[in-house]
Amino acid sequence: MKIRDIDLGKMPLFLAPMEDVTDPSFRAVCKPFGVDMMYTEFISSEGLIRDAEKSLRKLKFEESERPVGIQIFGHAVDSMVEAAKVSAAANPDIIDINFGCPVKKVVGKGAGAALLKDIPQMLRITEAVVKAVDIPVTVKTRLGWDESSKPIVELAEQLQDVGIEALTIHGRTRQQMYKGEADWTLIGEAKNNPRLHIPIIGNGDISSAQVAVDFMNKYGVEGLMVGRASVGNPWIFRQIKHLIETGKELPTPGMQERIEVCKAHLELSIKWKGEQLSIREMRKHYSNYFKGYRNIKPYRMRLVTSDSIEKVHQILNELAAANLELSNT
Repeated sequence: MKIRDIDLGKMPLFLAPMEDVTDPSFRAVCKPFGVDMMYTEFISSEGLIRDAEKSLRKLKFEESERPVGIQIFGHAVDSMVEAAKVSAAANPDIIDINFGCPVKKVVGKGAGAALLKDIPQMLRITEAVVKAVDIPVTVKTRLGWDESSKPIVELAEQLQDVGIEALTIHGRTRQQMYKGEADWTLIGEAKNNPRLHIPIIGNGDISSAQVAVDFMNKYGVEGLMVGRASVGNPWIFRQIKHLIETGKELPTPGMQERIEVCKAHLELSIKWKGEQLSIREMRKHYSNYFKGYRNIKPYRMRLVTSDSIEKVHQILNELAAANLELSNT
């Protein structure tokens, strides 16, 4: 699969941009496990053009992360164009436009998935951004606004016609948020539209390596994007790659590897955000890092209430010595 001259290989794996998750520390943890392309957390166009500190910090990435995309969102053409120019100056490999975020604080401002109710404005924004920057522009969106409006097959063509070079489709409507099952049939229809020649990346409910391979084989997408299933579980990329390449499933990572990666994630986060903020934000990852182990609850409860790195390390060291067993063994 290629996005212009960026060769991502056969069936590349993408780490989905997730607010307050895919910061540099999490991206650094995921990259060695087989991520072919990553994105910054999505960035508000209004924040960028107003030089908001939080937005500007999200532009930063390491050379080791390449290829990397900066994802922006907004509702106004002028603001999105200016934000795209600011983003391009940070020298990413692509600019990605978020037309899929379903959360109220984004949709309420007419951005993200709200543009699925105003396709002409979505296309105006996209075309203007494509013309404003020299690097490839891609889009991430959903099937539609609700069950009565799923224009994705036609929309994919329209976005292609205004110049995007790849499209990621999440198989839900905005109304669904993240509930129910992702509908990959429409992703497949968009992919198999003979008038479409840009790569289609499928997203939604990729919860395991086997599910990923099943979606790949059934719907023929050029790439797969993993989001929530990677939180506290960067091994999913290694597992998917191995199953695609060998036809065999890798075993679940052992406790020692989980602890080592969790510690590395915490240390990287501290370097980026400082100790107190990192300790708080890491709490969302602990459950998944140690998911499936018997008698894990007391350790998890202590981890999510610990307020110092010394306490976290003490608990992780206790876990290493506890010889807990997986519940499915």
